[in-house]
Amino acid sequence: MNPTTSIRHAGLQAPPPPFDAELARPIGRILGELPMPLTPELIPDRRRRSTSGRLSDERIRQGGTFEIEERTVPGPAGAPAIILLICRPAAARGPVPVIYHTHGGGMVAGSHRSTELIGELDRAQELGAAVVSVEYRLAPEHPDPAPVEDCYAGLCWLAEHAEGLGLDPDRVFLSGNSAGGALAAGLALLARDRSGPRPVGQVLQFPMLDDRCGTFSAGQMARVGLWDGESNLAGWTALLGERRGGPGVSCYAAPGRAEDLSGLPPAFIEVGSVEALRDEGITYASRIWQTGGEAELHVWSGAFHSFDEWVPDAVVSKAAHQARVAWMRRVLAG
Repeated sequence: MNPTTSIRHAGLQAPPPPFDAELARPIGRILGELPMPLTPELIPDRRRRSTSGRLSDERIRQGGTFEIEERTVPGPAGAPAIILLICRPAAARGPVPVIYHTHGGGMVAGSHRSTELIGELDRAQELGAAVVSVEYRLAPEHPDPAPVEDCYAGLCWLAEHAEGLGLDPDRVFLSGNSAGGALAAGLALLARDRSGPRPVGQVLQFPMLDDRCGTFSAGQMARVGLWDGESNLAGWTALLGERRGGPGVSCYAAPGRAEDLSGLPPAFIEVGSVEALRDEGITYASRIWQTGGEAELHVWSGAFHSFDEWVPDAVVSKAAHQARVAWMRRVLAG
């Protein structure tokens, strides 16, 4: 039985939950324009879409709210340098908190200037924080561990140079959506295990966490919504190749593999009820709680993967944004 068949069987028992009323029509339109599921042949298409949607300097500055610069900094040992996009509040006085952004794109697409950066900048504006967005190498040309090691190298550089940039190295959030959520969670594990920088929190938005793709929701949404179960299989296969789903996959690549989730920074974890990644996000939060750790979990009813980026004016999208900001504010005040 091939992997796609197995995830379909896992979800045969029940139909997917209904979409939220404000999201149902937009998801139909989105899927009418976006070929699904992801396949290796569609990776160039995804990259073209990412490139066409890259944010300009003007858009990132948000009317002068942020000052921006790009820095080329050392990558992992023996690997190419990486780019960090540094967005500082123009009116900042003194060191400010930082959102360290790892972009999404299913491990195969996206950039440090992808449109999801807008949400991070909006949250940073409310918090008086900076955003630092890292450009990492993409699979399948650069398989695991290249992406997470690039992100870790950028995080270490940020921690070392933060004060000179007007940033507070003790108040850094790891934040990412989808594949970026996997990388943010992997960074939290790497930083713990290597005694590296100590993030103040991790914001895991609709995160890809487990390459085994065996949850009920992976089957239930095998061909439903945005970033369905079959696309998820394709993304993990691009990153891990023949290792996907087998023994020996690192928890830094697939954080759901981690045997020990203790000693991590507080986590904000969110998923939609109508997405393939739903159940692994719920499981990850539960396992953090079982170690005595801190996690806040949101399951947005009727929501598909990354819904707030695609339909920002929906009531549920505004609620998701407000929940992230409120949680981050509480963490900073703690």
